[in-house]
Amino acid sequence: MSKKLATLPSGDTYRPSVNQYPPSLQPKALTKILTRVTLLLVAVYFMFPIYWLMVSATKSDNGLIDSNGFWFAPQTVDGRDAGGFHLVENYQGLMETAAAGGHYWRWVLNSVFYSTAAALLGVLISVMAGYALSKFKFRGSGVVQAAIMGGLLMPIALLSVPLYLLFFQLGLLNNPLAVIIPSAVSPFGVFLGRVYVEASVPNELLEAARIDGAGEFRIFFTMVLRLLAPAMVTIFLFIFVATWNNFLLPLIMFTEPSLKPVTVGLYGMLAYFDPDKGQVLLGALMAILPVIIMFTFLQRYWRSGLAAGSVKG
Repeated sequence: MSKKLATLPSGDTYRPSVNQYPPSLQPKALTKILTRVTLLLVAVYFMFPIYWLMVSATKSDNGLIDSNGFWFAPQTVDGRDAGGFHLVENYQGLMETAAAGGHYWRWVLNSVFYSTAAALLGVLISVMAGYALSKFKFRGSGVVQAAIMGGLLMPIALLSVPLYLLFFQLGLLNNPLAVIIPSAVSPFGVFLGRVYVEASVPNELLEAARIDGAGEFRIFFTMVLRLLAPAMVTIFLFIFVATWNNFLLPLIMFTEPSLKPVTVGLYGMLAYFDPDKGQVLLGALMAILPVIIMFTFLQRYWRSGLAAGSVKG
């Protein structure tokens, strides 16, 4: 029989360190070294583009061409002006350039609004659909689940033109709903919601609530949602990032510059004008800050949400 873990006064569960396990259960020295080297390489692989972006955002066009791509630009290179540390000038140019039209921070706020609205609506849709598919038996439920799984295989680019024609007929072009509504429907979110409901919501709890006279809506909104809080954070992050990175859908839905998200706005600066490339790189660097902040504050819930469906019972 397994030994029960002790509970600390703070409420946390005590877990023994690796060195307290029997020698047969401890990882080998070579395994530890290979694991750490692999994690270091993975960290460098993912962090290096951000480092390059931070360095490049401080350069002028001349500095991007003449200086070392992995370090800040000096003032001159072989007698040619390399611009030096050009961060302040890049920011001023980004705010004043005709390409941005003074809309850069409006673009960022648009992205925050579209992503947050789609994620909140998508979380509710996903957990409600997942709860229904997991706990209610109805005719055709297998077909519905198969259709949702098929939706996971459907590239979003294939749906962009049909969605454009649909929202054109509804008169919702140049309307935030044209991006929020399609982004809120996430087959992957419904799949995760169903998995988490099966792992975290016991049938006995639902039956006890029904015996006490609670209705289905009350059970869902007062009991089920609380049990699924970590899973909801996970689904929220997935939909938020997917909507933030979505490019093709807002590109065809919006023609008004003031409605564009930051991804489409920066693309327009490169495609239709000839701005300083450092300005665009600085805009891209600042555009990822909200996503980094979101992950930083929600990572604790996200980790627990990822583990919620890993075991049952």
